[in-house]
Amino acid sequence: MLGSAGAALGAAALLDPTSAGAADDGTGQVPEPGHGGGVNGPTFRVGETVDHVANGFQPTEILRDFDYGKVSTAADGRTVREWEVLATDRDIEVAPGVRFPAWTFNSRIPGPTLRCREGDLLRVRFVNNSAHPHTMHFHGIHPAEMDGVPLVGRGVILPGESFTYTFDAEPFGLHLYHCHVGPLAEHIARGMYGTFIVDPPADRPPADEMVMVMHGFNTTFDGEGNQLYAVNGIPFHYMHEPIQVRRGELVRIYLVNILEYDPINSFHLHGNFFDYYPTGTRLEPSEFTDTVIQAQGQRGICEVRFPYPGRYMFHAHKTEFADLGWMGFFEVSDG
Repeated sequence: MLGSAGAALGAAALLDPTSAGAADDGTGQVPEPGHGGGVNGPTFRVGETVDHVANGFQPTEILRDFDYGKVSTAADGRTVREWEVLATDRDIEVAPGVRFPAWTFNSRIPGPTLRCREGDLLRVRFVNNSAHPHTMHFHGIHPAEMDGVPLVGRGVILPGESFTYTFDAEPFGLHLYHCHVGPLAEHIARGMYGTFIVDPPADRPPADEMVMVMHGFNTTFDGEGNQLYAVNGIPFHYMHEPIQVRRGELVRIYLVNILEYDPINSFHLHGNFFDYYPTGTRLEPSEFTDTVIQAQGQRGICEVRFPYPGRYMFHAHKTEFADLGWMGFFEVSDG
């Protein structure tokens, strides 16, 4: 379907009109004068990528960044985990020269991956440093007053206010959290979402674990659709920096779809098949496949072992999404 990085050229024309008349080098990418293109080469503007330092986060680091919180033990022996999560407004460079006024958790898109074990007591102190009202709504099982929705319990957290969500970690599985203030689609599409993992009582088999949050950017703010699509914040990032994995090692992908303004999203892996665990709430896979479909809020765990070295593309199996940023590579090595 997408045998090269050539799909990026359509996005280049969309975001940088000066690229429209440029010639590609046979890979579908526009090479820098005197410099070859290729899968690690330019995608939007010649020789440029986004400024990760200025953004304050790096998608390669987000991939394997799990936040287990501040850990203590309650009087009854239970494990207690505590986090502080801040809502902030900040401009994010989502493509070279393209800035997006985001609303974020802890100044990154997606927000931090909060991780715990089933049965832990959780305390999440939410501080609203944004200019807009927000909440944190967790998928899972918890009392109504901890649901993070307007008119229930503490309800909306206004700018300058804070609130601590307290609940038990259940059920085990792959979950998510997001703001639940209206207009809900805009609050989510602006960046107010993150992953919430509850591990089962006994650990899953050892693996190289990573999180992939599928989402988009409605840069025109018309609420009609997205102009860019991404995994973990920045379109095409894993084309520039392929994900490094080892041949034969179990790779576990926590795959979350939080895309707004489109009815479904998908994940397709080239040259390999994976076991799929919907929502991660069962320890047996539901299917062995190379493509899964997820609606908004759906998620699942993909487990794969790569038998051969080389580069293997992954992307949305809707061509439009891949053309506009939702694509990348695994780089499989023996080392």
